[in-house]
Amino acid sequence: MKKHTFIIAEAGVNHNGDITLAKKLIDAAVKAGVDAVKFQTWKTELLVTEQAEMAEYQKLNTQKVESQFQMLKRLELSYDAFVELKQYCDQQGIMFLSTPDEETSATFLNDLQPIFKIGSGELTNTPFLRHIAAFNKPIILSTGMGTLAEIEHALTTLNNAGVARSNITVLHVTTQYPTPMHEVNLSAMLTIKHAFPGIQAGYSDHTLGIEVPVAAVALGATIIEKHFTLDKNMAGPDHLASLDPNELIDMVKAIRNIESALGHGRKEPTESELENRKIVRKSIVAATSITKGDILNEHNLAIRRPGNGIPPSRWDDVANTAATKSYQPGELI
Repeated sequence: MKKHTFIIAEAGVNHNGDITLAKKLIDAAVKAGVDAVKFQTWKTELLVTEQAEMAEYQKLNTQKVESQFQMLKRLELSYDAFVELKQYCDQQGIMFLSTPDEETSATFLNDLQPIFKIGSGELTNTPFLRHIAAFNKPIILSTGMGTLAEIEHALTTLNNAGVARSNITVLHVTTQYPTPMHEVNLSAMLTIKHAFPGIQAGYSDHTLGIEVPVAAVALGATIIEKHFTLDKNMAGPDHLASLDPNELIDMVKAIRNIESALGHGRKEPTESELENRKIVRKSIVAATSITKGDILNEHNLAIRRPGNGIPPSRWDDVANTAATKSYQPGELI
């Protein structure tokens, strides 16, 4: 069966708190041919204290000196806005998803989406994991900043709350925006898959460019998540580590090409190779004139193209036998 990687275009907070920009992001995701477009939903007062500082990458990317509370409040969309975005996604024929960052928003989102994505920041949030599990929907679990032991604890929590491992996809991710190549550690995705039988493994990418998510697909990722923006030069914490619309299109094309190239896994000639085999391979032919009854041997036989006669792999079946007819030089035996 041909592989189909579920591609999530992560709009995240790249709408900058503007629903018009959010809809333009949806349009770009549709044009790229992804499977889902994802946002992030929170109430700032329920997510962060007023004293919490911004991450260093957020300070660098926003070029602002403010608290995390102030930044998130600027980027926050209302619940009504998300209802409108869900309706717009339905009209455009693309799946709407949003990551909840606290329980109240998770409850709100339950009516809007068929899948729950749990962000890396909640990997160790046991009450939150139980809250999500209660919705009885497939779960995508990001694991940035996490250890194998923390992933195991999260999976155990979800399993004990009634979520089967077959309904969980664990994403390897490095929580740095952008992620330097030497910190990607893509092999950890395979470690996760082997460590927890029954789960699917995928990759959420924060590197610059498209080569790492494409490589992840070649390694077996079932889900790819990638940030995108309308303009990398826009002010905001995630624009710099995001793809622009054309790069998103290129990534989707590359992933679909890799899926096709992976094939069915059986080692056998393709349809086009069967035709080429006749030209490229060789046959046993007469090297000299041969009279009926002559003994065939290395002196009167040769191996030459084309390959539509007796293959040289059957040399031992032909050599030292009597010719059943006469041959001219170059004639197929």
